[in-house]
Amino acid sequence: MENKKTVLVTGGSGFIASYCMIALLNNGYKVKASLRSLKKAELVKQMLKEGGITNLDDLSFVEAELSNEASWANAAQGCQYVIHTASPTPNTDAKTIDDFVKPAVDGVLFVMKAAKKAGVKRVVLTSAFGAVGMGTNKKTPYTEDDWTELNDSVAPYQRSKTISEKAAWDFINSEGKGMELSVVNPTGVLGPVLSNDFSHSIQTIKQMLDGEMRSCPKLIFGYVDVRDVADLHFKAMTMPEANGQRFIAVAGQSLSFLDTASILRENLGGKAAKVPTKEIPNWLIRLLAIFNPKLKMITPLLGSVKHASNEKAKKLLGWKPRSNKEAILATANSLIDLKIVNV
Repeated sequence: MENKKTVLVTGGSGFIASYCMIALLNNGYKVKASLRSLKKAELVKQMLKEGGITNLDDLSFVEAELSNEASWANAAQGCQYVIHTASPTPNTDAKTIDDFVKPAVDGVLFVMKAAKKAGVKRVVLTSAFGAVGMGTNKKTPYTEDDWTELNDSVAPYQRSKTISEKAAWDFINSEGKGMELSVVNPTGVLGPVLSNDFSHSIQTIKQMLDGEMRSCPKLIFGYVDVRDVADLHFKAMTMPEANGQRFIAVAGQSLSFLDTASILRENLGGKAAKVPTKEIPNWLIRLLAIFNPKLKMITPLLGSVKHASNEKAKKLLGWKPRSNKEAILATANSLIDLKIVNV
């Protein structure tokens, strides 16, 4: 039996991270998960069990903090690969752009430097579609050749993702010296939730199901199932063709919030009783945003249509994502099964 390779997965309690760990453990890798506090280790084990992992012998935990450079040397020790999903969660105290950008850039560079020192073969960075398609409006689908243009319409989180991804490529080009990098840029991440801790896009489905979203804002986005995001990370880590490439993770055609609501209503019967049936005009959202910070975040995106292409991942890596419909319904059913929404 050959020695199992060890993968450091940063931000181990996150939604994408937990599915990456499930994919790695199912494929015979050892996983070292970094957590800001080891108190979260039990929650992570629960999530992995919920995701079907019965044997946790190949899982270990290490405490590491994105703002603490010294903590990463120990984390990367003995690892052949790193999947860097951790991203500083913008805290509500973040006042300036730097409060978002600096922690994201520092975090990426601390992990890359530690990986280089530890002799890691390849780092897979979880970036975001926010580093690809913001600040511009294209009629044709966005591809991996596109980069977000950092103008005033770009939200701080997307700005941080763009600048930190560029920092990772710069590091590889100037100091990588043979260490490899692949990047995954997910669109809105859906899929079966494993706990109360889940992505921003799932919040949308939750708000539709529990009646908190009475009408749909006019927003059109790409979605992808978290299981396919994890599969793309795995392929980006293991396949020679993925070295030096970035990959957009998107299921297919972008959907409006109203399309998403219709899929829920058509397939969930009575459980979708509170799901909205109409759209809210843009002018009304702009007015309400004056009083509601959640709405303020989406106002720059009103009226924009973001289509993204998944051709590169499909052609180069043989990636086969689930459909939007499957991702949306898996999300909804898991929220209902875990009693996170009352329908």
